[in-house]
Amino acid sequence: MSYQNPGGERMGSDPIASEKVAIERKIFFLDLKENQRGRFLKITEDVGGRRDTIMLPAPAFKDFLEALQRLVEFEAKL
Repeated sequence: MSYQNPGGERMGSDPIASEKVAIERKIFFLDLKENQRGRFLKITEDVGGRRDTIMLPAPAFKDFLEALQRLVEFEAKL
């Protein structure tokens, strides 16, 4: 049984999929989740216990990935 809070996110359930990336003193958590409005990526940055989070709706994944790929290619040329 899945419970939802007023914001719609399932409470007490694990993400559909997760990744963790540690870079220097930062840790990034990428959690694919789902609520009543659909799937989304929850990206959390942890720096010394301080956390910031953004939510990226699934329909934006492709555009976000393409923009990130362009930035990676640009940075590689510097």
